[in-house]
Amino acid sequence: MKPSILNKPLSSEQLRINVIQMAKNGNSVHIGCAFSMIELFAVLYEKFVSVDLTDLNNPERDLVCLSKGHGVMAVYSCLYELGVLDEVHIKNYFSDGSLLKGLSDSHVPGIEVSGGSLGHGVTVSVGYALAIHMKKQNRKVFCFVGDGEMNEGSVWESLLFAAHWKLKNFILVIDANDFQAMGRANEVLNCESFSDKLNSFNFETWECDGHSRKELEEVYSKATQSSDPRPKAIIARTVKGKGVSFMEDDNIWHYTRLDEDTYQRSLSELKANA
Repeated sequence: MKPSILNKPLSSEQLRINVIQMAKNGNSVHIGCAFSMIELFAVLYEKFVSVDLTDLNNPERDLVCLSKGHGVMAVYSCLYELGVLDEVHIKNYFSDGSLLKGLSDSHVPGIEVSGGSLGHGVTVSVGYALAIHMKKQNRKVFCFVGDGEMNEGSVWESLLFAAHWKLKNFILVIDANDFQAMGRANEVLNCESFSDKLNSFNFETWECDGHSRKELEEVYSKATQSSDPRPKAIIARTVKGKGVSFMEDDNIWHYTRLDEDTYQRSLSELKANA
């Protein structure tokens, strides 16, 4: 029997608080790019991905693949709230001997792809989708990428392959926060319009506000229920650092670490909005 949809509410503010705590505990970076994906994962895990929390290797599960591996704290935060990870994992994040590293690692329960080399996770995800398609299984592969990551040539090769094989079970989600490591995505290498390009690659494509739960529910519903044989793509327009005012749309929070002042200010702001 296929695992069930969780239907478990996940608070955006609490998920961001978890990220802040991990970043402070591990003296680590990549806060802003985790924050931009919080709602993308919260809504997905709440209502659309079929998993079995008692058996994360269930062969009938849907696959959630993070190609944008440096945003992994967003996924860890969800897995913590779902009971897959515990407080010890959060407390020891990014420290010596910890299971949780700064990039996605498939050795962690619930993580399907080791990411970090940008574009790599897309190719693996398409391979998963092809295997599922060939086995005629009713399973979906959700693959999350950054808009800067779309610069990688391997991404577009993989998308051509997915379209050729009519992998309708493959759902690409682009976290389009308009930044990458060293600047604005459209200034480093402009890949827009994603909609036009993906449509020309024969993808069924939608665009939405990546922080609107209502809009995300609508596009996830369309992508998961569509009978169209084409692969799917969701372009989610997001804000890097979303949720903490002094981090929002400021690329310094791609690499900046928290000190005691910014840690306390972040927590106070998130708790006030909870």
